[in-house]
Amino acid sequence: MNGFDLGRHMAETGQEVERMLERLLPGIRGTESRLFEAMRYACLGGGKRLRPYLVMASSGLFGVGTHHALRVAAAIECVHCYSLVHDDLPAMDDDDFRRGRPTVHKAYDDATAILAGDALLTLAFEIVADPDTHEDPQVRVSLATALAKAAGAAGMVGGQMLDMLAEEEEFDIGAVTRLQRLKTGELFAFSCEAGAILGKSDPSRRNALRGYAHDMGLAFQIADDLLDVTGREEDLGKAVGKDAAAGKATFVSILGEERAREQAHLLADQAIRHLEIFDKRADPLRAVATFVVARRA
Repeated sequence: MNGFDLGRHMAETGQEVERMLERLLPGIRGTESRLFEAMRYACLGGGKRLRPYLVMASSGLFGVGTHHALRVAAAIECVHCYSLVHDDLPAMDDDDFRRGRPTVHKAYDDATAILAGDALLTLAFEIVADPDTHEDPQVRVSLATALAKAAGAAGMVGGQMLDMLAEEEEFDIGAVTRLQRLKTGELFAFSCEAGAILGKSDPSRRNALRGYAHDMGLAFQIADDLLDVTGREEDLGKAVGKDAAAGKATFVSILGEERAREQAHLLADQAIRHLEIFDKRADPLRAVATFVVARRA
């Protein structure tokens, strides 16, 4: 990975994704304009764009065209942003700030935030089902199916349900791991598998990317738990210390800071080993695994 500048590469990719989102989320005038404004507010002008970056990096392994990959990258960002809009609502995490500015329900209202989230989720499937994303209808069906599984009750939404239950029940390390594999890991897995789906790759390479994503996703979440304990609100753009205040079990509360940090690094190394079947084109993914445990925001 000598000479590979992940920060610059992620920034450039983020700009490309932003331009694609701008095209897919046009400003609409008329009575429903408030909804489109809220959708754009939720999606544009912020965030690490990590999931879209994983789509682009995995697509690069299989020679997928940039336009096709960017459309899927935009779709996964729509799903991610929808989840943030709904998570921030008073009925869920009740957060006032996200990415350093008021959350959607604070900038607009609760009902508009719910509808904006609903619209972003459905837009994601409109994007992947469009022939402009891929000329092969079977590829589009595979993308839609994989995204539905990752985002639904057996994935992110199921994980969010477990996250809410964690405020009332005592979770051990196994339960916390399952929670995070569902809530965070499944969207990471889709993002990494998307390139293999678009490139019509063989199952062994798709499975390797899935294994990478699950280990990297857990490392990411442990780092996130650490930042909730040690980070600053002004750096993170959101409230800190909320898990401890709610009495939720996390990797840090169970393992302690030192062991949690060690586990994050072990998982990052394990994630990188899943990429051994790939050549240097997988260096961006290797760099991401290192980045997620070293980040400060």
